[in-house]
Amino acid sequence: MSIERHDQIGIRHSQAGSIERQAIAGPWPTYRQFRDLPERDRWVLYGSAKAYREALEGQGLAMSESYDDFIRRVTEELNI
Repeated sequence: MSIERHDQIGIRHSQAGSIERQAIAGPWPTYRQFRDLPERDRWVLYGSAKAYREALEGQGLAMSESYDDFIRRVTEELNI
């Protein structure tokens, strides 16, 4: 019999101590409100968005949005 617990950020921990990733659904931040900023600032935000996602994945979170879809969405929202 396996006893599992789920923490608040969606990581499933088994009794044996193994960790299973669960897909986390949004809502994720939208960057559309920044599309009128100067281009340099939009590129900085793009880098920040990627770093934020990487940090969450580094903590064991699995995103429901694929990486390619994430990049496509953020670049469209930032108009870059």
